[in-house]
Amino acid sequence: MKILTTSQIKAWDQYTIEHEPIASIDLMERAAQAITEAITRRWDKQTPMKVFAGPGNNGGDALATARMLSERGYAVEVYLFNPTGKLSDDCATNRELLLLCENVNLVEITQSFTKPQLTEQDVVIDGLFGSGLNKPLNGGFAFVVEYINQSPSKVVSIDIPSGLMCEDNSYNQRNYIIRADLTLTIGQIKLSFLFPENESLLGEVEVLDIRLHPDFLKEADTPFHIMEREEITSLVRPRRKASHKGDYGHALLIAGRVGMAGASVLAAQACLRSGVGLLTVHAPTRNNDILQTSVPEAMVDLDESDDFFMTPVDDDSYHAVAIGPGLGKRIETGEALIAQLQIASGPMVLDADALNILSQNRSWMNQIPQNSILTPHPKELERMVGTCNDTYERITRAQELAAKHHVYVILKGAWTAIISPKGHVAFNPTGNPGMATGGSGDVLTGILLALLAQGYSAANACRLGVYVHGLAGDLAAETEGQIAMTAGSIVRHLPEAWKQVCQPQTNHANI
Repeated sequence: MKILTTSQIKAWDQYTIEHEPIASIDLMERAAQAITEAITRRWDKQTPMKVFAGPGNNGGDALATARMLSERGYAVEVYLFNPTGKLSDDCATNRELLLLCENVNLVEITQSFTKPQLTEQDVVIDGLFGSGLNKPLNGGFAFVVEYINQSPSKVVSIDIPSGLMCEDNSYNQRNYIIRADLTLTIGQIKLSFLFPENESLLGEVEVLDIRLHPDFLKEADTPFHIMEREEITSLVRPRRKASHKGDYGHALLIAGRVGMAGASVLAAQACLRSGVGLLTVHAPTRNNDILQTSVPEAMVDLDESDDFFMTPVDDDSYHAVAIGPGLGKRIETGEALIAQLQIASGPMVLDADALNILSQNRSWMNQIPQNSILTPHPKELERMVGTCNDTYERITRAQELAAKHHVYVILKGAWTAIISPKGHVAFNPTGNPGMATGGSGDVLTGILLALLAQGYSAANACRLGVYVHGLAGDLAAETEGQIAMTAGSIVRHLPEAWKQVCQPQTNHANI
């Protein structure tokens, strides 16, 4: 599913107007009908509606919605903010139509604003500003937003909470953004909806289909998209009946200092549950018994050290290498890491302490093999690229990192983002808050390692691995609940997750 930029969203409307064809006022009417239906499904006619409309087309949507709610018997008060004395053409048309409604109280604000009383019985419909906003709100509009946010009323935002921008909010004033309980967005979700820091601004999100012209979306070129089940299923390689373990790769996992053997166990179990033919775990001597007992299917290659990684491994006999979970950050381990990078014969998966060591020695990043996969959580990424204000800036910095070193960056979290060397960003729809627990990232590392060892490209390994990881987490949440989940829960549900992605999809989850 493509995610359009602000300029593309506007162009999609215009393309629909020209190619359907349909008049812009009629397209606005179509949007208002969808908004009205969504509101009336949730609140009955006894609910007072307070509509706050801005001077642009978002305000026009709000005015048309107010008229339709009134026609359905709702008590509607409308506050139209027109401080410059100039409304958009369609907003002005809808003002004239609303004036014909006898039972609607319309107040047009050109200078001072007398605040209406907002109670917990009211629903506020926010139509102040839409997706075209490109700077933070200030002045009177900032005051109105603050007043709405401080009220006990439920708030419904049309298309996007007023004050929030579709992409970059790193310089925005968050106090001057509407905090919606429900966002009724037109056509598709906006990029900023996928960023964790904006979750509290959006409330429930419902995407309204107003039949914008599909040809525009097919042809639109955008670096952002949300992965879908069909594309993931198409990536899975069928297994030949006559195949053997040698056909599915030999993986090397370098993980786990003493006291952190669990990281290597979780990554190894996930790797073995993701189709690899053979797995060797390189570990300090004192972790041998734990690994041999916990993961009997894996072979163990012992480091010279009893307690930590200090001996690089000749990887010529392995098809893929992952390094980092539970590794520790000792000086000797850092020296072994750079030596491991220098002798690498192909792409690697770099996670956890491998990334932390690199962030302390940034010049070493030039040694990362091309097409390797880096799997930082937000703080690990910032250690490598510097402090960021928000998710948009993190993604931008991750794009720069991926391009500079020709690697794939998996920025973990809600809506995990996969950033390619060419700057494409794929967001993952699977997963849930129950996965916010220690060891989840180690499981992902094991999955990615298995896929690389089997010969999947780095791009396909990222998409397939991240999706299946989240899906296993969703299956675990269904069985165990989010609170009780552990990383081991994700591993236990990998078999069912793999079964599902190997089967055609029969229904689609809502975003």
